[in-house]
Amino acid sequence: MLEEIDLSTVSPAVHPEEIEEIRRFLAQHGLELDASIEVFLLARHYGTLHGCAGLAGDVVKCVAVSDEMQGQDLLPRLILELSFLALDRGHSHLFLYTSPRNEQAFTACGFHPIVTVPDTVLMMENTPRGIHAYTEELQIYRRLRERVGGVVLNANPFTLGHRHLLTRAAMECDYLHVFVVREDASQFPFDQRFALVRAGVAEMDLRDRIHVHPGTKYVVSKATFPTYFLKDRGIVDLVATAVDLLIFRQHIAPALGITHRYVGTEPYCAVTRRYNTDMHHWLERRDLTDGAPPVQVVEIPRLEREATAISATEVRRRLRDGDLDGLRGLVPRPTFELLTSTTGGS
Repeated sequence: MLEEIDLSTVSPAVHPEEIEEIRRFLAQHGLELDASIEVFLLARHYGTLHGCAGLAGDVVKCVAVSDEMQGQDLLPRLILELSFLALDRGHSHLFLYTSPRNEQAFTACGFHPIVTVPDTVLMMENTPRGIHAYTEELQIYRRLRERVGGVVLNANPFTLGHRHLLTRAAMECDYLHVFVVREDASQFPFDQRFALVRAGVAEMDLRDRIHVHPGTKYVVSKATFPTYFLKDRGIVDLVATAVDLLIFRQHIAPALGITHRYVGTEPYCAVTRRYNTDMHHWLERRDLTDGAPPVQVVEIPRLEREATAISATEVRRRLRDGDLDGLRGLVPRPTFELLTSTTGGS
């Protein structure tokens, strides 16, 4: 029967009528259609839909096979063909979300587990070395200290508020690791944001105990935490935050000996505020069975100017309004120089 299966690709933007059929098929298998999927691979037998797999960038989602095709090796064929499709689109390293009960089936398709949110979701990747190779690289920067901090920044752009957070964390820690989100989904591209963080740290008195790391797919990316990049729409996903935070706790923190995670309080953004709350839950709880030690979360009050918390959002607003003078009290010198140079200000 497998040789009679026809495979085809469907784009949600081009084939809305087929997307409704996919939605119904997924619902029969307890799945919801993911709006981020860019292309679906469909498996039909004489016109009847028996399998589908979606691709959102480098993430495999919405994979389902009909009961009639269970045990017919349709799943491995779908995943193999989808990997070729992904390769054509520039993605060789793939991630996959599935139910923990499907781990064995996807292991047979060449995927390897990264992290499991208990009884909810399993994140996998199509290489046995991915997360392990990354943590081995991180271990080069491990410092044997009693209190080691970790901070994750988007820094869009780097502000005096960010510098305040890093200063407080560095003062409380023997060493501090700072990760800059790599995903280019912000107003300022990664190269600029990373350079501004490094330049800002270089001006700090405690710079010798701080290391700035470029982010990867394992640190707040569209693979580990897709809803982070939908903040303007007010979307937050408990499962997505759990995946991102458990990767940090189970892989990144042990590699670097991180004992504390620092974050600024969040007075404005509901998504970030929810993320801070989830951080306490997933990093500090002691009843997880993975064996990774807890990481204590420390929230540092936001730096304020004129009774208003300094934020990258406020910096971007003043930049849009051309209020360059108003930026001076919000950003460090390197950031101010970049902003004025790109706008032609003085």
